[in-house]
Amino acid sequence: MRVLALAALFAAGVLVAGGVVTTVGSAQTTTETVATTSTLHETTTVEQTTTAPATTIVATSTVAPTTATPTTTPTTTSTASSSSGTPTWVWVLVAVLAAAAVVLLVLLLTRRGTTVPEAERRRRLQGAVDGWTTQGWALLNETADTAVLQRGSEQMTVSVDAAGQINTRPLTPRPPD
Repeated sequence: MRVLALAALFAAGVLVAGGVVTTVGSAQTTTETVATTSTLHETTTVEQTTTAPATTIVATSTVAPTTATPTTTPTTTSTASSSSGTPTWVWVLVAVLAAAAVVLLVLLLTRRGTTVPEAERRRRLQGAVDGWTTQGWALLNETADTAVLQRGSEQMTVSVDAAGQINTRPLTPRPPD
């Protein structure tokens, strides 16, 4: 009985521990890398016209430097939130109900048997004796809380304890005369 009460207490503790979830905030560091690409095209056209000897000089120069400059920006985010959408008051209510169930279970399992009044014990014994006599057993002897029954060479004792429980056990057979 005590092992069962201990097992119930353990199971309730597991339920409470598994049911109430508290998430502690954690700091997360995120590194963002932004790539900036700059393209610069420079075209220079120079035209010269001279009227002396008919010669035209055209000079074209193209400069296209391309640079990719990665920019790294560290970002730190701190969060402290619960992992489920269940409100805290619901978890508190579940914990209180689980504790009440454990207390009730322990009280029921560790309750000492109550004493049944003597008149009720006699009534229960008489009911048990009546049941056995309808099955062919004969009453040999009866006291306030015990009766001895016999059928052929078999004998048994029917008794009632202080809690009102009926106990039946066979007696050792008598040796033949």
